[in-house]
Amino acid sequence: METTQRNIEFNVLNKNKIETIHEKSMDLLENFGMRIVGARTIDLLKKYGCTVDGDMVKFPKAVVDKALNTIPKELTLYTRDGKPNMVINSKNNVYFGTHSDQLEILDHKTNMARPYLKADIKNMCKLGSYLSNISFILSVGMCADVDPLVQSQVTFIETLKNFDKTINFSTNDIESLQEIIDIAAVVAGGHKELAEKPFIFNYCEPIPPLTHPIESTEKLFISATNKIPVVYMPYSMMGGTSPITIAGALTQNNAEILAGVVITQAVNEGAPLIYGSMPTVFDMQTTIGSYGAPEFHKSVAAASELADYYNLPFYGTAGCSDAKTIDPQSVAEVQMELFSSILSKANIVHDIGVLDHCNSVAPAMVVLANEMINELSAYSSGVEVNEETLAMDVIKGVGHGGHYLNEMHTLSNFRSVWYPEFFKRRMVNPDQSDILEMVNAKIDTILETHEVPPLEASILAEIEKIEKNYQ
Repeated sequence: METTQRNIEFNVLNKNKIETIHEKSMDLLENFGMRIVGARTIDLLKKYGCTVDGDMVKFPKAVVDKALNTIPKELTLYTRDGKPNMVINSKNNVYFGTHSDQLEILDHKTNMARPYLKADIKNMCKLGSYLSNISFILSVGMCADVDPLVQSQVTFIETLKNFDKTINFSTNDIESLQEIIDIAAVVAGGHKELAEKPFIFNYCEPIPPLTHPIESTEKLFISATNKIPVVYMPYSMMGGTSPITIAGALTQNNAEILAGVVITQAVNEGAPLIYGSMPTVFDMQTTIGSYGAPEFHKSVAAASELADYYNLPFYGTAGCSDAKTIDPQSVAEVQMELFSSILSKANIVHDIGVLDHCNSVAPAMVVLANEMINELSAYSSGVEVNEETLAMDVIKGVGHGGHYLNEMHTLSNFRSVWYPEFFKRRMVNPDQSDILEMVNAKIDTILETHEVPPLEASILAEIEKIEKNYQ
């Protein structure tokens, strides 16, 4: 499995700013507190050392420090068949993922959005399986032709049957979370085996500002009990559900995430949690939470540095746009975000190909983003300086006014240059762009020819037996 390496230093914050945000986050946790809903979570937090007054919980520094000491700092996520896929033990590795389902899908032949259907899941899974830079797929439980009461389970099962890498998932209710974990355990060979080699990880959010409803605390509780990695990711809109300033939004989000760290460790010490943060702009002209705003992606990059401060894996956002279709705006926003994420300290990056501020997913943009990631990886790999790359003997051998085309050094190293599949470098270019035509042809070829390895027959039979309960 490919991973993007980055060897270029890039920082939004410095050490002093990070420590200041941490101190102010601790002030919120210790002295102001969080609203926590859920009796068994509150009971555990009290036993863990927190101060409880009804649903208001304060988190002493010693309690937060204890949780940060027991939470895993390294994480490996596996493929469906138990092979290491995303190894997060260094801030130099970054992995990308897209959606298997969404409210709408942008048809790659028409560039027009339509309702997302269950049949589309298989195609998105095929694309994700084929593309080298897509390491995981996010199943979110959104299909127009599936009963809303069982959407989370149905879309997860469909993704499970058609995708062979790592599955990120969210649930529309508390009850379906344990059901999905149980389904995944069938594939893994048991709950113990699933915890040892997780090929799934859960997505969960608090509700800014400073509120953790029962849906959030129970999902953290269930994930921690099963030792399934869980992303805890406040989605705050600056000026709406967080301060308008980036520093204020980062501080609030950071405090909310640290509360999630304490909750998971109070439930089950050593349970993994992935630090996620989405402090975006509340657009005062349109009232949307922008997915393409530069402030959003600067904030996400800054949040990745906070996660790095705690030595926790970070779940970021990139490759998305506020635009409705694939157009100059969407391409510009996707490219900017991918560049920001690759240079940041993010480890896992979701929302590749998501458009219309998270209303739709575009298969063609996912394919284009795959090419952009390759391009940007060539940049972020840095510059190797050694005897071979300095090539002093070659320079002197060619001499003044010569050329390097016939040199063995050129022959040995020319493949290190990145060559695009879709972006054009032709001697004579056509009058109009044909990139989308090339991308669409590529998608058709993938869908026609790529075969995702099937589940073992006995496991598939058991999964399909479970699936009948949701029909």
